[in-house]
Amino acid sequence: MADCLFCKIVAGEIPGEVVHTTQRTIAFRDINPQAPLHVLVVPRDHYANAAELAAGDPAASAELVTTAAAVATAEGYDDYRIVFNTGAGVGQTVFHTHLHLLAGRSMTWPPG
Repeated sequence: MADCLFCKIVAGEIPGEVVHTTQRTIAFRDINPQAPLHVLVVPRDHYANAAELAAGDPAASAELVTTAAAVATAEGYDDYRIVFNTGAGVGQTVFHTHLHLLAGRSMTWPPG
């Protein structure tokens, strides 16, 4: 999508601090980190949210999680949180599927 921020990062039109790539995914540091490790993992293809990705490309959906695990391991974390926000009402602000990988601090439950 021409106006999608994450599509532009995937295409290299906007810089991002990329930490990991696969055939289907790209992982880059969040510009407003909420933990010492805060990386966004996105599919290279545009899907609006996690449910749309799971229905349209289940293999890419699974690869987001395996990419997050690889990044956490590479960054030295065994414990981490992964979060998908699906819809504006729960905080999704960029409507390109993305997984938040968070680690390096204590996290409470339920998240706020």
